[in-house]
Amino acid sequence: MRIPAHSVCTAIRDDIVNGVFARGSRLTEEQLARRYGVSRVPVREALRTLESEGFVTTRRHVGAYVAEPTDQEAADLLEMRTLLEPLGAARAAQRRTEAHLKVLRGLVRLGQERARRGQGEDLRSLGGWFHETLAQASGSPALTALLTQLRHKITWMYAVEESARPAEAWAEHGAIVDAVVRGDAERARTLTTLHVERALGAHRLRRVERTAPRERPGGDAVRTSQHRVNTAGARN
Repeated sequence: MRIPAHSVCTAIRDDIVNGVFARGSRLTEEQLARRYGVSRVPVREALRTLESEGFVTTRRHVGAYVAEPTDQEAADLLEMRTLLEPLGAARAAQRRTEAHLKVLRGLVRLGQERARRGQGEDLRSLGGWFHETLAQASGSPALTALLTQLRHKITWMYAVEESARPAEAWAEHGAIVDAVVRGDAERARTLTTLHVERALGAHRLRRVERTAPRERPGGDAVRTSQHRVNTAGARN
């Protein structure tokens, strides 16, 4: 069975975002192939993709390492989000489909209900799903990909405090969807800008100790238990 490189890429990216691989730690093809139960070919392709996304850097004559973004690079991500998410919402108001609206309305109903009941444990994932669907509704694969990559990087670099007023956040989501339903691109843009700017205050930069990772013989800088990738969609 041939495991697609994009499945391996997703698995490595998730482990980087979740802190399994520390920033600055070395990533060897052998180590990763063993961890995910794949050959080195999809690992090599995945590392190239992750380097283009900014999660991995390659050091000449040494190999691949998890990137170590600066504070300024992290701040730039939040600024880019304030520019791109409103653009996506405006495009969604012009290009959304009935399928997109059905999902967005359902997410708002669910989010508002759980916020009222104080069920905050699911609200963050619901919020992520909401913003992902809103980006998809823009009808622009390039913009959707950029916003998805931004969300991954922001999750990697920032801790987000739980909202003290989740009902207000979901009321804002509902207002954005109402503007998208009406096809009012400028209102959707304005409401999303305000929503994103309000959320910025909850972001706290994750501080990472700049100590060199301890490596096992063979170059492993993480635990070596196997973590096989999801093989759904793999071709024989």
